[in-house]
Amino acid sequence: MSNELDPRADPNQPTVYQIRIKGHLGPQWTEWFGDLSITLEDNGDTQLTGPVVDQAALHGLLRKVRDLGMPLISAIRINPPRRMTPTSNNKLREENER
Repeated sequence: MSNELDPRADPNQPTVYQIRIKGHLGPQWTEWFGDLSITLEDNGDTQLTGPVVDQAALHGLLRKVRDLGMPLISAIRINPPRRMTPTSNNKLREENER
């Protein structure tokens, strides 16, 4: 079974998402959001990051955000880091950074 969005992705592994909401969450919400890490940002937003097993779980997390009454800023899938193969542009960029 292949993943049309990312053919390198293992369909048996959860996808990592980053959910940003307006306002800071208190520490009492840590258990409610399970395996997600909660990061309070200097600009007043909260970032929730972690593995989400499937789309149903993602929708469940978004319902929790809705139920908090805090505005959702974004929900994005975090792709695993890619290894860049050297190209002439990459080599030129590396040389310019030296």
